[in-house]
Amino acid sequence: MKDFKRILFPVDLTENSEKLVPYVISMAQKFEASVHILFVVRIFQYFTDIYVAPPSISVFEHELVEGARRKMDEFTRAHFSHMPETQSAVVLGDPSDVILTYIDEQHMDVVVMGTHGRKGLDRVLFGSVAERVIKTSHVPVLVVNPYKVDE
Repeated sequence: MKDFKRILFPVDLTENSEKLVPYVISMAQKFEASVHILFVVRIFQYFTDIYVAPPSISVFEHELVEGARRKMDEFTRAHFSHMPETQSAVVLGDPSDVILTYIDEQHMDVVVMGTHGRKGLDRVLFGSVAERVIKTSHVPVLVVNPYKVDE
């Protein structure tokens, strides 16, 4: 079996992410791997076509990134403070694109991520980040449904 030395853990910074932490820690300990935690703030550029001033969108996106960084620091301290090799990043962009780029640029060996399990219209409107990562990633992707995890 291939050793996984670099684990990517994309998060949404909700309680769903917290439910996946034991899986990530278990894998990291088993393979003596570093963990990279990634949160992607969705871009709102498409709103510029419906007469929302671009400066307003830029300010809003900046505030979202700063808020996410604070939340990411709390999340990392709460769950990974005992793992000094853990890195975290907050990036602005399309979630699946950013995750796939991060995999390549940071030479990740495996991805551990959750799924929202959206169905019907929600899935059509929001798509599935996990599905796109699974289909496009060149590294293994472990997907955990946080709604089915035993507490």
